[in-house]
Amino acid sequence: MTREAADRLLARVRAELGLDPAAFATLAPLPDVPLPARLDVSALAAASVAAASVAAWSEDAAPGSIRLDGARIATAFQSERVARFDGEAPRVWSPLSGFRRARDGWVRTHGNYPHHARALQRVLALDGGADDAAIGAAVARWSAVELADAVTREGGMCVAVAGEDPRVDDELRRHPLVDVVRLGEAEASGVLAVDAERPLAGARVLDLTRVIAGPVATRTLALLGADVLRIDPPVPAELGWQHLDSGPGKRSALLDLRTEGGAARFDELLAGADAIVLGYRPASLARLGLDPESLAARRPGLVVGQLAAWGFGGTTGERGGFDSLVQASSGIALVEGGPDAPGALPAQALDHATGYLIAAAMVALLRRRSTVGGSWLARMSLRRTAAELLGLPRRAEADGVGLDDATRESHAVTLSGPAGEQRIARPAIAAPRRAVEWPSAPHEWGSDRPSWAG
Repeated sequence: MTREAADRLLARVRAELGLDPAAFATLAPLPDVPLPARLDVSALAAASVAAASVAAWSEDAAPGSIRLDGARIATAFQSERVARFDGEAPRVWSPLSGFRRARDGWVRTHGNYPHHARALQRVLALDGGADDAAIGAAVARWSAVELADAVTREGGMCVAVAGEDPRVDDELRRHPLVDVVRLGEAEASGVLAVDAERPLAGARVLDLTRVIAGPVATRTLALLGADVLRIDPPVPAELGWQHLDSGPGKRSALLDLRTEGGAARFDELLAGADAIVLGYRPASLARLGLDPESLAARRPGLVVGQLAAWGFGGTTGERGGFDSLVQASSGIALVEGGPDAPGALPAQALDHATGYLIAAAMVALLRRRSTVGGSWLARMSLRRTAAELLGLPRRAEADGVGLDDATRESHAVTLSGPAGEQRIARPAIAAPRRAVEWPSAPHEWGSDRPSWAG
């Protein structure tokens, strides 16, 4: 890890979130995080987890008392490698997900969700039983850009693998990494309890996110003591293992907000919420009156976190995407591999880092609301995080050694609860002079009532 890179990242986040510079004296020297790559993934991981830890506990921490563990952070960023659910390892990647050679280059496809897999199959004229050779032959008949466009139009997920564009990345870096905006006026509201063990005790958070970045953020808020309630539409179903991996400490309920009853119940939940984290496409949110401005108008004093793959505004903001696709499209895949064999980061690091940073923003803004009032919005995108990573110093070759299996397993924990037995990574963030542990086991997707805990 380049410590100067991690310090620079922390300084940027500190300024954007308006955190007291003195608060960062509570951090012990940052550890190296064993996530070897050409790009400085270690600095990105350490800085993002440090930001969340400082935002949570710096008010009551002595200098140097927040000590992060590099191996624990790496395990959390690679959580799928230790995940076991009732003793079974999850199938992380669908056969339709991955790099494929097109006629004139490479594409990266994502077919983990069944509806995305079906879209790819329709475009490629494949049946559900197609083997690897048949998938490869079907992709090879297309140009990379034409296939990506066709799959996107069909509602699937595919991008052409592209090289870096320094002009695009330079322009992105001129904008905040964590973009904070005041949405409206509201009286100061001190809902946060004085609890050194659970600094967000008393806060209620609605979680309208999927996949990795959003759920990482909200499980971190639950770890800090918030009552976190995830709300999903009944269709499409979430991937079971993915929900459990990111679900400790939270509850999960289903609501169809397109129905009168579902919308009315959501309004009741919103009236009691302190914060909400959004991960769906802006147009979809706006159709349901769930855009940040409408939410703040309905619930003055709300703190809103919003996540996107590619950014906000225009057609870019409406594109769906995942970490692996952003890596492929932004140039990261060619940095980590090459034109003859694209590569990937050693973790879904854009997702995880963005999740910890939006969690830090939510904590900072909840504290700000409790003292100065207001409704607040913090926005982040995976593509903007990618630009930050691409701007850090890099190596000619991947440097360092990753975690061995025994070390990784030592940073996992087995939890038992209503969804059975799960083995998942321990929390990455740290409290003053101690590690922290998940407050409760994950619940099955959609198994809870859509109501606050108390």
